[in-house]
Amino acid sequence: MSAAIKNLDSRPPKPFSLPNFLASRTAAINRALDRFLPAATAKPATVHRAMRYSLFAGGKRIRPALCLAAASACGGDETDALPLACAVECVHTYSLVHDDLPAMDDDDYRRGKLTNHKVFGEGIAVLAGDALLTQAFEIAARCQGWPRYSHQALILELARAAGSLQLIAGQVADLEGEGKRISARQLRYIHERKTSALLCCSVRLGGMSANCTPTQLKALTNFGYSVGLAFQVIDDILDVTQTSAQLGKTAGKDSKAQKATYPSILGLERSRKIARQLTQRAFDSLKSFKGRAVALGALAEFLLGRDR
Repeated sequence: MSAAIKNLDSRPPKPFSLPNFLASRTAAINRALDRFLPAATAKPATVHRAMRYSLFAGGKRIRPALCLAAASACGGDETDALPLACAVECVHTYSLVHDDLPAMDDDDYRRGKLTNHKVFGEGIAVLAGDALLTQAFEIAARCQGWPRYSHQALILELARAAGSLQLIAGQVADLEGEGKRISARQLRYIHERKTSALLCCSVRLGGMSANCTPTQLKALTNFGYSVGLAFQVIDDILDVTQTSAQLGKTAGKDSKAQKATYPSILGLERSRKIARQLTQRAFDSLKSFKGRAVALGALAEFLLGRDR
């Protein structure tokens, strides 16, 4: 080995940069999504334009980034996890398209752009959401499985997270709870399913793509659950403690819609304590990866380190 190569080998590794990680992974995810989806001109063009409108509306790609980071933490190849990461993002986007509809949250803007139904009409928005959900399973089906995790196990993982017992259950409970007095347990049920379920699914699928051990999968599950629930508790807190300018969205919207939140049920200080406990639990879950989960830790800090 030459002296020059030895000198290169001895250089300390560059510190991890979350902005660089997110930028590179977002670019890779966007390229893959563009390949996986039908062209905007494919008939019927209206629904394909609507699908792409929301999917490429400028999201941070946090869920697919978590999927790729989990694969890396378990020693896998992020390329193997890419279809699963894209599938998760399609599920997430479909849920936003439907959440924004007048029959649900009735939002006119998302990420600074008109919501899907304001551009394409309610009927096409419903169909675009349906098509994105279906597309997710077509993309996930491209993965053939790994020794510990069969093709069937991967599809089941995604279906359960997106189904009537998890993501949809959370939305149903949220709708039925508007304007009513609900308990802290009921609110936790909503947050676990509306937010935690898909975040948890993202990191689990990433680990599965790396053929992770059962112990690693358990740690990823604890991490995803804790991050998802903590994120939503913090979101509830910020809705009452920050201005619209600080949030980048309408502050106090939950209280105006008579939605139950952690501060409205448990008070601000107790809500902050719960958020701290969940945040600590999320980071504790990564200790077993012994330094290989730097990206996961940085993403958790990004999601949970907001001013509370």
